[in-house]
This record gives sequence, C-alpha cells and structure tokens, in this order.
Amino acid sequence: MHPEYHDTKVTCGCGNSFETRSTRKELKVDICNMCHPFYTGKLKFVDTAGRIEKFKNKFAAAGYASLKKGKKAKAEK
Repeated sequence: MHPEYHDTKVTCGCGNSFETRSTRKELKVDICNMCHPFYTGKLKFVDTAGRIEKFKNKFAAAGYASLKKGKKAKAEK
C-alpha cells in the first residue's frame, strides 16, 4: 500500500549534490541552496523605488472607487 522509501541522491545543475530520502532513487534539480541568489548573497534588487512613487502619485488623488460609489448611491436615495 505504501511506496518504497529510498536513500535519494539529489543533484543540482550547478554540480552540488546531497543525500536525502524519497520514493525516488535519484532527483535532478535546476537550483539549490548553493547556487540560489538568495542564499549566496548575490541577490540583485530591481530599482522599484521609482515605480512605487509613480504608483502612489498616480492613485493618491483618486481615492477608493468603492467608497465613491457608496456615497453616490446614498446621495441618490
């Protein structure tokens, strides 16, 4: 009823490999903790500051559309 549980060799595209346990005997992965930018400290941040400011400026005066609809509906009654 239960699948067999094996010692599994996991191999990354960067060449790193490690042992774990799984129902498969071998796993191949594209990225691991040795080559992922978050874990290696080589994470590059996209300059989002300009985008955030542009978004805030665009929608600052607009307000919430749902609140405006509610006020119009109450005024019409």
